[in-house]
Amino acid sequence: MKRLHSFILKSFLGPLAFTFFICMFVLLMQFLWRYIDELVGKGLEWTIIAEFLFYVSATLVPMALPLAILLASIMTFGNMGENYELTAMKAAGISLQRIMKPLIILIILISLGAFYFSNYIMPVASLKTTTLLIDIKKQNPELILKEGIFTNDLPKFSVKVGEIDKNTGMMYNLLIYDHRENLGNTDVTIADSGTMVTSKDKLTLNLTLYSGNIYQEVKQKPRNRNKNHPSRRIKFQVFKQNISLPGTDLKRSDENRYKNSYRMLNLKQLDQQEDTLKFKLDEDKHIFAKSLSSKYFQKEPRNLLQDSVKSVLVKQKILDADSLFSNLSLLKRQTTISYALDKGRKTRETISRKNNELSAQVKWQRKFTNEWHRKFTLPFACFIFFFIGAPLGAIIRKGGLGMPVIVSILFFIIYYIISMTAERFSKELVIEPVWGMWMSSLVVLPLGIILTYKATTDSSVFNIENYIDFFKKINPLNLFKKKDA
Repeated sequence: MKRLHSFILKSFLGPLAFTFFICMFVLLMQFLWRYIDELVGKGLEWTIIAEFLFYVSATLVPMALPLAILLASIMTFGNMGENYELTAMKAAGISLQRIMKPLIILIILISLGAFYFSNYIMPVASLKTTTLLIDIKKQNPELILKEGIFTNDLPKFSVKVGEIDKNTGMMYNLLIYDHRENLGNTDVTIADSGTMVTSKDKLTLNLTLYSGNIYQEVKQKPRNRNKNHPSRRIKFQVFKQNISLPGTDLKRSDENRYKNSYRMLNLKQLDQQEDTLKFKLDEDKHIFAKSLSSKYFQKEPRNLLQDSVKSVLVKQKILDADSLFSNLSLLKRQTTISYALDKGRKTRETISRKNNELSAQVKWQRKFTNEWHRKFTLPFACFIFFFIGAPLGAIIRKGGLGMPVIVSILFFIIYYIISMTAERFSKELVIEPVWGMWMSSLVVLPLGIILTYKATTDSSVFNIENYIDFFKKINPLNLFKKKDA
């Protein structure tokens, strides 16, 4: 049995590693395709890009690992079924459960490792990825000039070039807007030709212009945009200027600014943050209810005269609202109704506005609850997908990357759609977080149980001939033929 277990483990570990890296590569390419505009043209060093891709790869493990387990299990048992190795094992009296036993132990260990990864490593990777992505977005891009198009890559300048000689680097028909004073288009330079050369340290841009004019609006305080202001024109044959560049070094921001986000916390921190949010929400509800009640429903007397009137009314026991209202004159009745309607509208607007604020707080709190459940859904998904893939491979008996890939992607898409939809419902407060985060697992779990049972009993689930024979039996034409006979 030790040799058999070693053979099964070797047959599974190879496809698992192969499919895991394939899934990671596909998901990473999808991520790069989404954020390619943020990375290109920023002058980033390869070490920064490698660091960023490493952190991104760590955040993609929850999607890649379950799919890799599903693919590897289908391929492993599909290959053994196609090569009649499963048949030989069953003929020797070894059941499918005993064949799967070493892999079940391995999947349990992988699930425990996935839980540890999701609880301790994923928050750090998410924090690093988020911080680095924000820093990259803030990084000023390299200056890339295109003919006939305004370029705003140069800080505080807007440049348009009519034509560029690629051999000499000379530019023609330049139009430059200087926005360093933040006063709009008050400083414009027009030149017939010119060059732009970056210094070796990439901190200064040496601008040389030939045969042009500088149009400047004279500064006046206060400046009225609706009136004309004096301006001056400076004509030049050669104009040189050094413009400071921000440099290509990436400026790192403080990670503590984002460490309290729900994706950057482990289970213990999520519990603490969720308790804090619940306490704050309950406190806001209590304060609002108290202020609303004292402001609109229990209005206190404003002076001593009202106190005396109230005491007299209490003694005479005529505090009935209907009787008080009926004793008023018509004009006072109309005034009272108008006043009550105005107070009612204001109360409704106040309640509606506060309800939106409280709903936003609840939605933010719900994200922490969903993230808490996500720590457990990843290892459970690995466990479920194995019990779908292993019996499915034993049933279809097809190895390689053909049928297993199609079946795996189909099951994973169904699982992913259910997961994303249910999680969205949970975020929008339609369903509870437990159902939202575990809905996909609860839907797929019975499928794994059924497939395991079918594979254990050697049921031909995917035998098309059985379904064709079944439909032939229920064909109405065959029934009429039997009656005629």
